[in-house]
Amino acid sequence: MFGTRGKLLLLAMAMQAAGWATAANADASFMHTGGRTTQPVGHYQFCQQLPAECRQRTPKQGPVELSRNLWATIVAVNNAVNTEVQPRTDMEMWGKEEVWSYPTSGFGDCEDYALEKRRRLMQAGVPAGDLLMTVARQPNGDGHAVLTVRTSLGEFILDNLEGRVLAWTDTDYTYLKRQSTQNSGVWVTINDGRADAVASVQ
Repeated sequence: MFGTRGKLLLLAMAMQAAGWATAANADASFMHTGGRTTQPVGHYQFCQQLPAECRQRTPKQGPVELSRNLWATIVAVNNAVNTEVQPRTDMEMWGKEEVWSYPTSGFGDCEDYALEKRRRLMQAGVPAGDLLMTVARQPNGDGHAVLTVRTSLGEFILDNLEGRVLAWTDTDYTYLKRQSTQNSGVWVTINDGRADAVASVQ
């Protein structure tokens, strides 16, 4: 009855009617990424300990289709990990400034929350190339890590500091770099153009 475009439009309308966050338009829904950049030290060390985590390859393809079931899964995983894991700094846990790990002890910092959410969504069938560890800067200047989920209706942020799953444009972070969509061991730059867009309007 409806074509693919019509189905996506209906789903987007339904999500908005239900109060779900979506980006304003197709162009703004996806981060603009650039070339290869340095891998965060913590992720590099994580890869040394668990090499398979950084050898995941995803063929070049469109983002995963965002269905009602997938949205429910994303929200459930975000809520579960945020509830189950208690915040604790790397210095408190490891005596070091930067350690990326799964929060197997029930404690973790921002990277650990994001890694666990990524692992659970992969177990639910979401491709690795649509689950991207992402480094950002908070408004106060502090560094932060979140999980970006790429979908057919845009990119959404799973964050231990925010209970809701938001479109990336609805967050107040400045995004710096993230994992490649095709190679989990490679990182690429992010051109967070929202500030430029605001400046051009003023």
